[in-house]
Amino acid sequence: MINLKESDTMKVTVLMDNYTDALIPSTENAQRPPLADGSKVADPLWAEHGLSLFIEVFTGNQRHCILLDTGWSEEGILHNMKILKIANSDIEAIVLSHGHMDHFGGLEKILKLSPQKIPLILHPDVFLDSRFLQFPDGKKVNFPSLMKSSIKKAGAILTETFQPHLMVSDLAATTGEVARVTDFEKGFPGAYFERDGKIETDQVLDDLSILINLKKQGLVIISGCAHSGIVNTVLHARKITGVDKVCAVIGGFHLTGPFFEPIIEATIAELKKIDPKIIVPMHCTGFKATMGIAREIPDKFILSGVGLKIVL
Repeated sequence: MINLKESDTMKVTVLMDNYTDALIPSTENAQRPPLADGSKVADPLWAEHGLSLFIEVFTGNQRHCILLDTGWSEEGILHNMKILKIANSDIEAIVLSHGHMDHFGGLEKILKLSPQKIPLILHPDVFLDSRFLQFPDGKKVNFPSLMKSSIKKAGAILTETFQPHLMVSDLAATTGEVARVTDFEKGFPGAYFERDGKIETDQVLDDLSILINLKKQGLVIISGCAHSGIVNTVLHARKITGVDKVCAVIGGFHLTGPFFEPIIEATIAELKKIDPKIIVPMHCTGFKATMGIAREIPDKFILSGVGLKIVL
């Protein structure tokens, strides 16, 4: 069990997601980017099939900033940071949720442009260099690889760990490897990698999330893709922190496409039992699952979008 300290408040700014909409109104917990910049219409934010979240944690007079993932393209996250007035120099640590291209695309450029070396927390399997998808029709699609030598040269201070990892004065933590305990979340069918000349099933063991413990509100669980299953991720977070109450579940839930749509109903049923204050599905959650959550749990649902600031 880890000793995750309580924070007073926090904010999560969506730097990159699959969707953007300039006209959604703000609410108490969901502040939307302004349509205007002074007397001019604001420059457009970019969306892409990727994820990047800027996380601010506050306690007393302390503010700590973490970046979770960096989207797919090199340019997208930097463009959006400029418009949203988020400084590279504010980033104290970067967490890479797993080693898929739509989560590390902008990493090297962010590191190179930073005025200081940045701690980078990840699972060692992020650097698997022969990942691929095998489709039922026999088609094989290779994944791009993240090169350890390149990101070290760019200025990363690496922490490679299988275990949960505390950071920013113990006010945030990674989950480490997530235990798979539900009977319906079965990983990523069709995913493989090659190691020592042998083909192995890729269970995406490098999948991890960030945890914050908000005073009187409970855990905030922030996932990249939740390849372990978002319900497994919440159960694991409760177990390793000893905190049962869940305030928010935010991030990619990976419920899109024919492999995963059959478990949407079971996932929503478990999210109802968990009963967080807010649920913010993003990125790979998919249209059907997102609309299912909106329909079945409307009082907790927040629609994501690039530039959204979640305030808790």
